[in-house]
Amino acid sequence: MDKTSLHAPTELGSKSVGSLLVQYATPAIIAMTASSLYNNIDRIFIGQCVGPMAISGLATTFPFMNLSAAFGAMVGVGASTLISVRLGQKDYKTANHVLGNVITLNLILGILFTVVCWAFLDPILYIFGASRQTIPYARDYMEIILLGNVVSHSYLGLNAVLRAVGHPRLAMRCTMLTVVLNAILDPIFIWKLDMGIRGAAIATIIAQIVSLVWEFWLFARPHEIIHLQRGIYKLNLTIVRQTLAIGLSPFLMNACACIVVLFINRGMRDYGGDYALGAYGIVNSVIFLFLMIVMGLNQGMQPIVGYNWGARQNNRVWLTLRYTMIGATVVTTTGFAVGELMPEMLTHIFTSNAHITELASRGFRLCVSVFPLVGVQMVIGNFFQSIGHAGKSIFLSLSRQMLFLIPLLNILPRYLMLDGVWLSIPISDAVSFCFAIGMLWWEVLHIKRKSVAA
Repeated sequence: MDKTSLHAPTELGSKSVGSLLVQYATPAIIAMTASSLYNNIDRIFIGQCVGPMAISGLATTFPFMNLSAAFGAMVGVGASTLISVRLGQKDYKTANHVLGNVITLNLILGILFTVVCWAFLDPILYIFGASRQTIPYARDYMEIILLGNVVSHSYLGLNAVLRAVGHPRLAMRCTMLTVVLNAILDPIFIWKLDMGIRGAAIATIIAQIVSLVWEFWLFARPHEIIHLQRGIYKLNLTIVRQTLAIGLSPFLMNACACIVVLFINRGMRDYGGDYALGAYGIVNSVIFLFLMIVMGLNQGMQPIVGYNWGARQNNRVWLTLRYTMIGATVVTTTGFAVGELMPEMLTHIFTSNAHITELASRGFRLCVSVFPLVGVQMVIGNFFQSIGHAGKSIFLSLSRQMLFLIPLLNILPRYLMLDGVWLSIPISDAVSFCFAIGMLWWEVLHIKRKSVAA
């Protein structure tokens, strides 16, 4: 049995904050890094074994994947935050009903998403930047991914709940299992069975099915505070409303990311052709690896902040936030150094095509130019979400992507061509960092004024 068993949630309010953050963030970081590597494994095998056009075709599926992740995050993150707060309030009955509603909501939303997207698959892929040369690859990949969409939603949702109920290591192990299985199955389906890009998608879904079965088994154990039982699966309107309200921020963040990648893909294709689109796919894959590490830090922070906010232990809340911001800055500064110093080496992992390597190398250096600031902005947005201030988290997500990045993507390429597409990303990051710092400063002052008045 996992060491963080029956009484694990209570330590969130008493154990050293630094020790807790290491305890919860480390497995989350490993899990998120593994998740990113899990996606990159597909891209590496596809780029090296199928060809450069397949890499470009896969890049057009990024917005699709972001859109799918948006619905999964809305349920998973919203429910895990709600469970953390309810555990802090010792409301175990409601926390169990949240678990049951997570399963039901993921089933409903997963099926609806698959049906709607399958009906309009080709038009959607063309909107997302596919061309006649790349759409066969994109279609082959997404048809399989859509068939397994319910599995993906459920696997990610239950993984988030595992972390919230005090089992970060088990959540990590579930993610690691998918990575290992995917790495084993990819060469079998792509090479041995000669299924190409479709084989990569099949390997992905099979790996997630195995992990989902394990997650169900973990939640079926009756000795856990939160476990599967009769009477918790019927949708409760209050729970659904609260889950979706809290999860609206990550939903909008991922939905906006879908729109943003749409604009980036089309900009890459219009100003640099299909190879530029493939180059962006590589750059995005590597940068996303560092962002996933920050997300892992955020996931480690979330149950600590959520519990202590519910228990009104504000000193522990601020200390957790401070430590997380420092850690995130170290991660993104490392990403900055890697992107500036070794872009060619990174690109060669995915492809040996000289033109894509040239485009991706310049893209790396431009995209990471203000990357050290990104970590803090992400942590602040997640902090507001963790304390239930969904509106502020939503604003931060929307401001970076909708208020700054999309206008820049429409303006800069007109004057700077392909460089304008690349530069839009770091400029929007810098501006949104300033907004995030301002909002956090205002929030701290507001809470201090309330404490003095009380």
